Amino acid sequence: MAEASATRQRPHVTFYGAAQTVTGSMHVVTHRGETILLDCGTFHGRREESRKRNSSFPFDPSAISAVVLSHAHIDHSGNLPTLVKQGFRGHIFCTPATMSLCRVMLKDSAHIQERDAEYVSKKHRKKGLPPVQPLYTQEDVDHTLPLFIAIPYSTPFDVTEHIRARFEDAGHILGSASVSLSLQGNSTAQHLAFTGDLGRPGLPILRDPVFIGDWEPVDALICESTYGGRRHAPVTEMEAQLLEPFRRACERGGKIVIPAFSVGRTQELVYCFHQLVQEGKIEEIPIFVDSPLSVNVTDVFREHPECFDRETWDLIRTSKEHDAFGFERLTYIRDVEESKALNDRRGPFVVISASGMCEAGRVVHHLAHAVPDPRATIMIVGYQAEHTLGRKLAERQPTVSIFGEPKDVRAEVVVLDSFSAHADEGELLAYVRKFSPADLDSIFLVHGDLEQARMLQASLEHAGFGSIQIPKRGDRTELNGR
Repeated sequence: MAEASATRQRPHVTFYGAAQTVTGSMHVVTHRGETILLDCGTFHGRREESRKRNSSFPFDPSAISAVVLSHAHIDHSGNLPTLVKQGFRGHIFCTPATMSLCRVMLKDSAHIQERDAEYVSKKHRKKGLPPVQPLYTQEDVDHTLPLFIAIPYSTPFDVTEHIRARFEDAGHILGSASVSLSLQGNSTAQHLAFTGDLGRPGLPILRDPVFIGDWEPVDALICESTYGGRRHAPVTEMEAQLLEPFRRACERGGKIVIPAFSVGRTQELVYCFHQLVQEGKIEEIPIFVDSPLSVNVTDVFREHPECFDRETWDLIRTSKEHDAFGFERLTYIRDVEESKALNDRRGPFVVISASGMCEAGRVVHHLAHAVPDPRATIMIVGYQAEHTLGRKLAERQPTVSIFGEPKDVRAEVVVLDSFSAHADEGELLAYVRKFSPADLDSIFLVHGDLEQARMLQASLEHAGFGSIQIPKRGDRTELNGR
């Protein structure tokens, strides 16, 4: 009787992460008694709230049949080891490049959490406070990685007995995917699509996003809305945006600190610096990538040329240099003491360091030294979630707190929006307009602050789409189909 009841129920989605906020992507799809998870990312915000959200799930992890992962960014994949630690034993489906990236990124995430917990615990001891524990450890990651299964783009596969899926290139980072789910009934199927994080047409290195609705009609769409009400500077202005603040920094003789995700943004920045030097537009100064992860990520880029666009293939084919991307111009910093030495080094030089939202890792230490220095430049090149240090710097707040200590912001802060790897309002609209409003029953806007989601909602309504919802955390909705 229980099985028959589950069969009669309509499929439903419960939104547990990236609901009216940007980070912590996590959506539960239930169909015919089977429950799968779309993404399992860490939430980034106020430290205490982040700790609480990331350390426990609003569902039983052991009841999840499988995970379908859109891409490797930590706010989409970073809580998989916690899921496994608390009882999940199913498969984790993703693209080959995403699996390769997760192998190095989850290890790096565990390492950062272990080191940060050690650092904060040391400060707590001096104040008579209890120690803190990392969210998960390297051992937890070791238990997670064997569960990954790689599926190429445009290849249908069975997630469970009644749920099939397909990945298409989302053009956001290496291996990123939009997801199509076919929820099989007794005689018909309903189709749910998830954009994941959509990239921008024309970005260097990667292919442009591929429309997820080309293969079959879509009844409901879960769509990101990070920049739902904003327009980026054109991709063609990336070099120009970088050029002037770079020159000013060199004239001051200061360091340039760039918080950047080790995947995607770091490689794009290096590519852009390389091109500017090749064209004689800037002098060649030392560039340090202070993230052990980035060394491995660069190797992953070389292993997955299936994600490259035509221009990149042409560059590789015609380049007389061994390294067409300019990766060999870099100095990679692995050792902690070498990282610390950068704080005493005289400029000008560039240090690119993770995390991209300035909430953990070595970049926080670099910012602690750079923020009060009027010669220094801080370049913000990606989205900064609410309440993060990165957001406070991007808003040019006069004083910020780093490791619990107030710092007056005397460094020049530059926001370069042309480097965003997220589609802006116009690019999101262009993508969704490829669906027919008559066929698309529902749109759910996620992965965006409420203001941005509401602006995209209004634009989509103006374009003729109906039933556009902005779910809150914990909201559950049935998929009606047609």
